[in-house]
Amino acid sequence: MAEPNHLNEQDREQKGYTPASPVKRTLAWIALAYVLILLGLTTYYFYTGTTLGNLGPLLTVPGLIGLGVLALVSWRTTGRPGKWVAILAAALCWVLALITIPIGIVGLLSNFGVAGLTIIAS
Repeated sequence: MAEPNHLNEQDREQKGYTPASPVKRTLAWIALAYVLILLGLTTYYFYTGTTLGNLGPLLTVPGLIGLGVLALVSWRTTGRPGKWVAILAAALCWVLALITIPIGIVGLLSNFGVAGLTIIAS
């Protein structure tokens, strides 16, 4: 059983296999977060027959967090953007995400008719 794995490693070395860059891996994790969110939204629709509204702010949070991480990963691997620009961009994205989370939660809860929150959301 060990031989097929060994042959695969040799084939990879001969073909010039290179793994994905850290930036591409970070983008893949961001995409995975959105895929799981869409899976949850689709499952909710099939289970209840209704869609959820007012989710725009909440759907920006994974992208903002991922963009901040992407700025830092890009700086650490390629040196671009500069150190302080990457740190400031990451901090700005994360602060925006922190500001957006409560707005998104209120929008999400407005779908369920939680008393008091529908007044705040409108």
